[in-house]
Amino acid sequence: MSNVANEPIPKRARGAFVKKGTGNVKIEEYDVVQPKDLKPGEALVKVLYSGVCHTDLHAAKGDWPLESKDNLCGGHEGAGIVVAIAEHSNTDLKIGDNVGIKWLADACMHCEFCRQGLESLCPESKLSGFTVDGSFQQYAVSYVNHLSRIPDGMRLDDAAPVLCAGVTVYKALKQSNTRAGQWVCVPGAGGGLGHLCVQYANLMGLRVIAVDTGDAKKQLCKDLGAEVWIDFKEEKDIVSAIKNATGDGFGPHASIVTSASPSGYEQALDYIRPGGTVVAVGLPAGAFVKSEVFFHVLKERKLVGSYVGNRQDAHEALELANLKTGKVKCHYVTKPLDDLPSIYEDMAAGRMAGRTVLKLF
Repeated sequence: MSNVANEPIPKRARGAFVKKGTGNVKIEEYDVVQPKDLKPGEALVKVLYSGVCHTDLHAAKGDWPLESKDNLCGGHEGAGIVVAIAEHSNTDLKIGDNVGIKWLADACMHCEFCRQGLESLCPESKLSGFTVDGSFQQYAVSYVNHLSRIPDGMRLDDAAPVLCAGVTVYKALKQSNTRAGQWVCVPGAGGGLGHLCVQYANLMGLRVIAVDTGDAKKQLCKDLGAEVWIDFKEEKDIVSAIKNATGDGFGPHASIVTSASPSGYEQALDYIRPGGTVVAVGLPAGAFVKSEVFFHVLKERKLVGSYVGNRQDAHEALELANLKTGKVKCHYVTKPLDDLPSIYEDMAAGRMAGRTVLKLF
């Protein structure tokens, strides 16, 4: 028999759903999966908070070249409490544990990629808020293998954005192979991913060039420790400005492109230092990266794709963002679930600084 928390689990709850490709989000009631109906390896999570990611907007619009679930409940930055675990599930999770629902919902755990800690590349992977329903619902079914424990004492609303935005940029910085004292450029630095990237980079001893636009984002990036601010709408020659920002004219050692706009990629390989690395993180639909092969080889530039983190990356990113350490803090506003349609509008228009976290209860 399944383990069930003391509090009753309702038959119906509220969530945000979208028909494939329409972009029209509807807040409505749905049938909650009951503990007796969970399959081995599944858990039921009472979701208290869920961050809103630009990926959720892409999922709603259906503008990625990937198949998503129809009548989709989005969200993959869910923070909540385990209220039920299916019997015959191999896990050390317990009822009442605080956990996070991430983009990577599940993986086979036995293929070549999973054995190397590259679970995101697993051909059988499930994606929260894309191929399976995600965290924009009050009670979500998730998978014990990939639920992340939230550190003791960490607020769930603080933890929510770390589960995608934080993990993603933390892993991307690892992929850049930069060392303390080196320069990193962050296009999209004032956004949900970017402002966390600035903080993790500072924690690693890197010197940050923040690229974005607007006074609110400028102030945010400066407050978070960015050494240089460049407004891409005001600067006429972005490439020269970024190269000159490092003092020696060679440009940054790495660029973590968190921008969801194709423009963030257009010049990255031009301003990167010889031997430097451009890490592709943001996923603007239909965007391409171009580089002249001769100079790409001559200057030994590197282009690396970084697609979310593994379970250990998530553990480390959460620990570093735990308020006990005070090292990394997501800047967000909290809004009710009913505001999700207007949040998507602001996100599409580029009006958001930092992150938005939905309060589900």
